[in-house]
Amino acid sequence: MSITLTRRGVIEAMGIAAAAAPFGTLEAQTSDAVSFMAIGDWGRRGEPHQRAVAEAMGRLAGQIGSRFTLALGDNFYGSGVESVDDAHWRESFDEVYTAPSLRHRWYAILGNHDYKGNPGAQVEYSRRSKRWTMPGRYYVVPGASIGMPDADLFMTDTTPLISDYRRDPAPIAEHHVHDQNPDAQYAWLDRELGASTARWKLVFGHHPVYSGGQHGDSKDLIANMLPILRRHGVQAYVCGHDHDMQHIQRDGMHFIATGCGSTVRPVVSVEGTRFAVSTSGLSLWRLGPDRLDLAFYDWAASKVYETSIARDGGEIKPAKPPRKDEDS
Repeated sequence: MSITLTRRGVIEAMGIAAAAAPFGTLEAQTSDAVSFMAIGDWGRRGEPHQRAVAEAMGRLAGQIGSRFTLALGDNFYGSGVESVDDAHWRESFDEVYTAPSLRHRWYAILGNHDYKGNPGAQVEYSRRSKRWTMPGRYYVVPGASIGMPDADLFMTDTTPLISDYRRDPAPIAEHHVHDQNPDAQYAWLDRELGASTARWKLVFGHHPVYSGGQHGDSKDLIANMLPILRRHGVQAYVCGHDHDMQHIQRDGMHFIATGCGSTVRPVVSVEGTRFAVSTSGLSLWRLGPDRLDLAFYDWAASKVYETSIARDGGEIKPAKPPRKDEDS
């Protein structure tokens, strides 16, 4: 799928978006439902498409009353940041996501490109920024702390879990992963998921488990992470890395890719694919006690997909494309 719009066309498309409900074809949620946004693979100093996606995010965040944003890795291309004083913070984050509706917390995790720089600086920046939140390389966001008492969010650090990045000896490794312990992180995830009493357990990482994108499935995560997710009844795993939008349903779970915060690559359907498209954009989420709503929007603020996920992780409401008079 390719989209070509002039700058004026983008603005006109955004005007259409403002006139329609972001979750327009889905049933209304209860008043205690919480909305948020997620993007991955985004930080390119405002280009290409990053700034257009950011403008769409600002408009849509205001419409849904977004409480927070999830940044799912590869936050700074092409080699992360060098320090908390790196110009990348200003050029790719502070001066791009400027809408008042985006001045809330951004819960971030690391991607493989972030590991090419100084990943620790992204943790350290949390102490300087009122928005940027990365208390560790992996951590839990308790739902009660963000107005979601029915859900806990588990933010993982998948780059050290991918064996391909560990093949080179530490002194020459492109990705600085050798000082990280995969077994310790898997034990942490197993322990934290087991301790959670939340009705919703949502796990976020940079690399996909299953994917029809350029990188394909992650054999390491299938072998080592997926059994943990299934054992603890995780309903959805959400990632970036592949620069596309995907919704795959397999193993009684939902696998969502939203790695298109700036550039895109080709994507194909694979086993379990319910939706896949190659376009820059973002994902909107609305979580209630019994249902998780998802909507994908492209960089021109046009809705391309929406669906609902049931709390049991199995049955979902059949997805349907937005009507032409509701295209937002």
